[in-house]
Amino acid sequence: MTDPIADMLTRIRNACTAGHKWVDMPVSNLKVEIAKLLTESHFVHAHKVLQDGKHGLLRVYLKYHEGQPVIRHLERVSRPGRRQYVRADDIPRVRNGLGMAILSTSAGVLSDQGARERGVGGELMAKVW
Repeated sequence: MTDPIADMLTRIRNACTAGHKWVDMPVSNLKVEIAKLLTESHFVHAHKVLQDGKHGLLRVYLKYHEGQPVIRHLERVSRPGRRQYVRADDIPRVRNGLGMAILSTSAGVLSDQGARERGVGGELMAKVW
């Protein structure tokens, strides 16, 4: 697998479409930080790191409202073959503030709002709404 973040986002997108209550994936520190952002922004209920005797699993509990998934759209922006970096002034507003952009910055993995508040730019990893 060349892009584990794209794999994570695809697993979440597919599980939402299928109506699952949670989705499991291999764990990494970056994936845990992305799951933490999704939880803090109320796109998912919670996340948990499970030990399976090998590398561990990240379980993300999905959120639904009136039978529809809260996550309507989840897309990977920066890819291994084409990285996309933005300055603090150029961070995009996703759906006029209703969505969220996920950035990898020198201050860690931040939402677009957090990066604007801190005045840092970085790699634009994904957009969620």
